[in-house]
Amino acid sequence: MPGSTRAFDSPSAAGGVPSAGPSTARRLGRQRGAMVGLVVLVALVLLALAAPWLSPRDPIRTAPREALRPPGATHVLGTDQFGRDVASRVLHGARISLAVGLISVSIALVLGTPVGLVSGYYGGRVDASIMRVIDVLLAFPGILLALAIVSVLTPGLGNVMIAVGLSAVPTYARLVRATVLAARENLYVEAARAIGSRDLTILGRYILPNVVAPLIVTATLGLGTAILSAAALSFLGLGSQPPQPDWGRMLSEGRDYLREAWWIATFPGLGIMLTVLAMNLLGDGLRDVLDPRLKT
Repeated sequence: MPGSTRAFDSPSAAGGVPSAGPSTARRLGRQRGAMVGLVVLVALVLLALAAPWLSPRDPIRTAPREALRPPGATHVLGTDQFGRDVASRVLHGARISLAVGLISVSIALVLGTPVGLVSGYYGGRVDASIMRVIDVLLAFPGILLALAIVSVLTPGLGNVMIAVGLSAVPTYARLVRATVLAARENLYVEAARAIGSRDLTILGRYILPNVVAPLIVTATLGLGTAILSAAALSFLGLGSQPPQPDWGRMLSEGRDYLREAWWIATFPGLGIMLTVLAMNLLGDGLRDVLDPRLKT
């Protein structure tokens, strides 16, 4: 009966996925915390993109005679122990931190999503085997797992992105699996099976849309976590290498000068705090908007 199966052609027809559109944007606009986070995040992205033009100095150029200058007219945020301009390094450090967060989360999404889809959809031994591996990985704290991975891969900014991304794969895989377990029981999925749709079609057209909303929320929150983890690895000397202007490395370099030159570590620390806070505020707002259980 073509007419009866047409009603289940899309998840939105059965109420499985909250629709995205003008109403969603309006609801997000009413979330004050989310809008504050979005404004701060957009400002940070614009500053990072314009860093080559906004930087007053070369971020890696040393000037020993100007070492440890306090914030002033010449150097707005002061200079570090090598005479490098802190403001220039903070601006360029934003580019590195945002890129690390984006690439790390992308790696986790690309690897974790198909694993969760396959595990949740097929179930049985496939699900049990995959989940046992995921459980073993989840037994390690994320930062510890990233530390172990980057230690094996050797220190470097590229390896930090890989390590942080791989350490987050279990989180995304379990999230997708949980969503698929609920979505595969919906009537439109049963209708798709009844008319002979292939598994790949069912996964891509009927089940994957259910996963998008929770993935957006988790990825937004995960960006802040990835930036924080990458900064921690750089602080330990396993991330970016000198003279790259990375926020985590700037914190590490400034810890020995906290008494006489507090600005070296303070401003990159504020950059990390504002970025992570903005991500968390935006992620919380998106959760409130995209979660159908929270709709009023």
